[in-house]
Amino acid sequence: MTTVDLNADMGESFGPWKMGDDAALLKVVTSANIACGGHAGDADVMAATMRMAHDNGVGIGAHPGFMDLAGFGRNRMALPRGTLQNQIRYQVAASVGMARSVGAEVRHLKLHGALANMASEDEGLARDLYEAALSVAPDLIVMVLAATAQERAVKSLGCKWAGEIFADRAYNDDATLVDRSKPGAVIHDADHAAARMVEMVKAGAIITESGKHIPTRIDTICLHGDTAEAVQIATAVRKGLQDGGVTLAKFSGSV
Repeated sequence: MTTVDLNADMGESFGPWKMGDDAALLKVVTSANIACGGHAGDADVMAATMRMAHDNGVGIGAHPGFMDLAGFGRNRMALPRGTLQNQIRYQVAASVGMARSVGAEVRHLKLHGALANMASEDEGLARDLYEAALSVAPDLIVMVLAATAQERAVKSLGCKWAGEIFADRAYNDDATLVDRSKPGAVIHDADHAAARMVEMVKAGAIITESGKHIPTRIDTICLHGDTAEAVQIATAVRKGLQDGGVTLAKFSGSV
């Protein structure tokens, strides 16, 4: 029987600014990528989101990105490699510490936004960022954009990893995500998102906008918590997979 994890990016509210319906999402997903205060989130939001995730039996992941609250971490930035590594260490350490404070643990790492996209194109960058995270928390399972440079980086490191595909994003023929500035890059229709995830999981492949099949290991499916339709998409994807005979459960990660 096929088993897959369903994850969502969340914990992205900041002070009085509300982003997403994390409480509802945590009733549907099996893993949560929780912002570490770099691109979004703050200490109170991180603690509250982790507590809710723990109470719902949802796996917790650190979700670091560029330290760019104004741009939500979606602008590509040029920073010294050592600075980027330290920013990853800083955010992962905050995540690990906050999780411990609420009686939970951080299981996995997932890079956010522009930094993740850059790492999906640059194996050396991905490796450097993963090494930085693992220097703080050596047992993390690294969640990677499947079939990209991120996957090559984790394989070269020999650490535990999980391959991820996206329910709400369109794909280029090299398995990278279509740029958000392009029409159709973000998928808002819940039924369409569900149907394409069932198709990809059963095919064991990413299916690009051109129809190309890229065979890959699919351990987890992501949707973005800041998308207005996030809860509807998560619910539809979960139901579609279950109706298709797929079991939903937290990924275990493997080398």
